[in-house]
Formats: sequence, C-alpha cells, structure tokens
Amino acid sequence: MLPLKPMRVGYVVKRYPRYSETFIVNEILAHEAAGLEIEIFALRPPCDTHFQNIISQVRAKVNYVHLPGVGRASESLNTLAPTAASYFWAELVEASKTIPNFWHSLEYARDESASNVYQAAWIAREVILKGITHLHAHFGSVATSVARLAAHFAGVPYTFTAHAKDIFHESVERADLRRKLNDAAAVITVSDYNLNYLRENYGTAADRVRRIYNGLNLEHLVYKSPEVRPPQIISVGRLVEKKGLKYLIDACAILASRGCKFSCQIIGTGELEIALCERIVRLGLQNKVKIIGPRPQNEVFEMLQQAAVFAAPYIIAKDGNRDGLPTVLLEAMALGTPCVGTDVTGMPEAIGDRITGLKIPQNDPVTLANALEEILQDPSLRVQLATRSRQLVESEFDIDKNTARMRSLFAAIARESSKQSISAEKESILQS
Repeated sequence: MLPLKPMRVGYVVKRYPRYSETFIVNEILAHEAAGLEIEIFALRPPCDTHFQNIISQVRAKVNYVHLPGVGRASESLNTLAPTAASYFWAELVEASKTIPNFWHSLEYARDESASNVYQAAWIAREVILKGITHLHAHFGSVATSVARLAAHFAGVPYTFTAHAKDIFHESVERADLRRKLNDAAAVITVSDYNLNYLRENYGTAADRVRRIYNGLNLEHLVYKSPEVRPPQIISVGRLVEKKGLKYLIDACAILASRGCKFSCQIIGTGELEIALCERIVRLGLQNKVKIIGPRPQNEVFEMLQQAAVFAAPYIIAKDGNRDGLPTVLLEAMALGTPCVGTDVTGMPEAIGDRITGLKIPQNDPVTLANALEEILQDPSLRVQLATRSRQLVESEFDIDKNTARMRSLFAAIARESSKQSISAEKESILQS
C-alpha cells in the first residue's frame, strides 16, 4: 500500500474568532501542540467586540471566504463593477482549472444556496493547492453545508462536530441534517445526551456519530480550594433565553428576602441584557446583582476562583434551543468552584447531584436559591464537591486526551479513504 500523505486538516467555521467559542480555539491549539497542521476557513468575519487572549497562540492561517470577488475571482473580471453573479461565475471558472471533473461535481450541489456553492468551490481549490487531506466543521449548520460540498469537490473526507443549536433548534432542517449524518465520514458530538438524541431521531443515519467531550487545557486551570471564599455567586454566558439567567436573578431576590449575605456577578453580553437589567432594578437588586459584560478568559478564570459558587441555570428555550455541555461550567469545576446546574441536556454528565455539584430542575428559582444558599453557607460541602469535580474533569475532559481521540479518528478515516482510492484505481485499470 502506498504511504499516506501527511495529514493536514482544514477547519471550517461560520465565524472566527468568536468570543463564546473558546472550545474551538482550545481544540486547534491542542492539535497544533501535537504536531497536526491546521488551516482555518471562516465563512463570515468576526462580529464580537471582545476576543479571548488565547487566540494569539493559534499558528494556523485563517482564510476568510465570505466576500465574493475578493481575491482571485475579481482578478478574472474585466469590469469595474461586476455583479454578484459575475463573481460567482468567475470563482467557478477558477475552481475548474484546479479541481478535476469540477463541472460534473456541481450536480452534487443541486439543492444548495449559491453562497454555499461559491464558498465550497473556493475552499476546495485551496484544499487541493495546499495538500489538505481532511475537512472538519464545527456545528452541523452552514459550516458543515460548505465543508460537505468542498470535500466532495476536492475528493477528501469530511467530519463535523454537532453541538446544540445545530441539533435542537426549531430551525433545524431534519432532512438536511440527516443527509449530513449520512455523508460524513464520521460525526462527533459533545455529550451522551446529544448522541442518544441523534440516534433516537435519525436512526441508522446516526450510526457513525460518536461522543467526544469538549476538552480543557488543564495546565491553564490550576485547582484552588473553595473552602475560604467570599459569599459570591458567579455566572458566565451569553445573555440569551437558554442560559436561564432570569431565574438566577429571581433566585437572588429570594436569597435577599431571606437576609442571606451574597453578591452575584453575571459575565456576558447578549440580546436580553436590557430586559435582565430591568429585572434587577424591578426586584431592587442593584446592590446585589451586577451584569458586567464580557471579559478576557484569564480574567474570567480569576473571577471564577474568587466566587463561592457557579450558577448554571440553563433551560430549554421556547424555540428548542439549549446548551449541549457548556465549556465554562467545566472550567469552573476544574478551577475548584462548586457548581449548581440544571438537569438539561448533557449537564448531568458533569453534575452528579451531591457528587460533583448540586443538580436542580430547570425553571425553578426557589430550588436554585436553596442550592445556592446551601453551598454559600457550607465550606465543607464546597470542598467535597470541588475535589470530586476536579477528578471528573481530569478523567473525562482533558483536551490532550480528547483531541488525541479526534486525531485517531481522522487517521482511521484517511486509511480507509486510501484503501478505497487504491481499489478504485485497480478497478479502473482492469476495466481499461
């Protein structure tokens, strides 16, 4: 058998970087530390006002493929004001010069949007020119749509990681997701809950889905005992419905009514910020609860270790959206901050009730208040929960172990792809 090409993986994401998607950056950094060559393809420009400090450590080149006509396609046009259609056609012509049988392959894109086809052709050409052997997308929505087409055009395998909104949201097109599950060489998802959901809802199409948890760089997450900490509650996340933050504010009102000594900081920004701030004022909690906006990751870690408890009041939103298994929850556990979390999706895989945290039902501010108060007032319970949490994170959520599993999967796919190519070549020779 011919030796395999050196593995080079193209990561396809909707936007890069994103403040809330540190798990992707951590994953790429761990791959690079292990010697895997990565190239990033972002379909949209960044839109956040703040970025995590670890982004500067990524060595991979970032290619933005969101603007038709920027780059080589515009050079093919002899007009000062080309139309979008001209850009689209010029890109296809450029791609056809590099990609074998490209015009025939376009049949595969029959039901796709023009923007997906354009971006896929752009990426496929780069895949061939740069010797990329595998494409991996994060989220089973537009990034996977483009990666799927690009992989077909370029003749390389693709995989994707399915997280949460791309599985559960009411906007998910089930036929489209089923097609991606069928087409991908393998699919990764981030919790056993997700895995079971996909198998129950998509049957044999989900046979190649396997669970690999998002990992943490534990060298950057040094455990600190929570035995002696001020009575501070902390929560971190986008200010959107699925984070359940209105229930945290209501729980804080209950604690205040009981005369409990505490303060609460909410780190993040989002569409519900005004509504949540109004709720804080309406309940008279201005001196107790603060929404402080986004913060760099290193500052978030420091603030987590200054708090007595991390609150994760996540819910299933009205549109079906929900979290898979939030990275910041795992980070809090690794740092030694006891957690209170709901029984939503993959959360119970991290929070075993009274083992690695306190588990509560969603949409229940009274039970949330009771759990927060118990942890605030019991140093020995804090230590017990935090100790076992750190042990769980080291066992199940180590970034080096989990990305090694991903690379093993990519390598197995490469071997199988090589076998199929050799068999196809032999058959072609025999037929000729």
